[in-house]
Amino acid sequence: MATVAVCGFAQSGTNSPYSQYGLGILSDQSQGFSRGMNGASLGIRQGNVSNTLNPASYSAVDSLTMIFDVGASGQVTNFKEGNTKVNANNANFEYGVGLFRLMKGVGVSFGVLPFSNVGYKYTSSTYLDRTNGTVTETFSGEGGLHQAFIGAGVRVFPSLSLGFNASYLWGSIDRSIVSSSTTYINSLSKSYSASVNSYKLDFGAQLDLPLSRKDLVTLGATVGLGHKLGADPECSVINIGTTGMRDTTTLVANDALEIPMTYGVGLAWRHGISLLVDADVYLQQWGKCEYPMYDGASKSYAIRNDQLKDRWKFVVGADYVPNALDNNYFKRIHYRLGAGYATPYIKINGVDGPKELSLSAGFGLPLQNKFNNRSMLNISAQYVRTSAKDMITENTFRINIGLTFNERWFFKWKID
Repeated sequence: MATVAVCGFAQSGTNSPYSQYGLGILSDQSQGFSRGMNGASLGIRQGNVSNTLNPASYSAVDSLTMIFDVGASGQVTNFKEGNTKVNANNANFEYGVGLFRLMKGVGVSFGVLPFSNVGYKYTSSTYLDRTNGTVTETFSGEGGLHQAFIGAGVRVFPSLSLGFNASYLWGSIDRSIVSSSTTYINSLSKSYSASVNSYKLDFGAQLDLPLSRKDLVTLGATVGLGHKLGADPECSVINIGTTGMRDTTTLVANDALEIPMTYGVGLAWRHGISLLVDADVYLQQWGKCEYPMYDGASKSYAIRNDQLKDRWKFVVGADYVPNALDNNYFKRIHYRLGAGYATPYIKINGVDGPKELSLSAGFGLPLQNKFNNRSMLNISAQYVRTSAKDMITENTFRINIGLTFNERWFFKWKID
């Protein structure tokens, strides 16, 4: 009989046992204004926000603006497996980005974004028999990957903009499986570690298609380059005998980690200054990526091509503000909704990992008066359900808080 308990790591952006696979739980890289829209962003281009998911949008920033955007989140997750339920919570700094206009038609952005998170701890106990007793395995892991980037967006034609993000990708991932027994039978423990120092390149385009004086459609597209990360993950296998003697074997998988080619297409519709709707679809070709696995039968740690699968993600979101110039403060608030669905990129014991369903709602609260309401406090709530047949079900409630500091730093007063 096996029992499972899950514990949280406050220093990580996740508590999920699913983060023990692949590169961890893939992070939401959107900023505060689109968190309430569930991350819908690819077709959005506004001069008062930084939209890092499509760098072509940087060209929309105006000459008087310097934007800083920072965000954090807190979440509570309920884990359910059979009749066992466990709650865990944590908080995490999400991102910090800046945006300014370099010259006419050229915007530049920079900052730090998450890429993936690893953070979990749980135990599995199995009763063998009277002679061998109970064997308990403790699974734990922490770490993740981060990216520091600089990017630019250029308006090449009045209706067409192109852009790029160049990122330094770094981080470490540490995982372990530690066995213990109520008797003196041999126990086998394993630890995995990997350190990444590499790069990441993403490109974007946006095309404006006016429909009427008030209606504008923007088509957005992105491409992220896939490549090897130059990392050499290690697996240490520790065999502890009945006398307490330890036999350690360290195996290395050379150049065994990579990130996939990623494609995104989005369509945004703007009606005046009151309504914005965006829908995006992404394809991440993880199925073409290899990943190292330990084989207990051959006692080898080698690259395999059957551990990951292509991931599809669909998101849609809307932003509505009744009247951005009204004297009534509540009419200047942005009201946001969003929904999303994503297929897994990992396989667990040969079957697909959990799919993800998410819903979000939020507000954009102007921080000043109607004539200077560019700075914004963005607050949103998100519900995420992660599930797969005969696996752990996760229900997460997350609060996102972002501050977009956007002021006219370069405005020159003229006195007659």
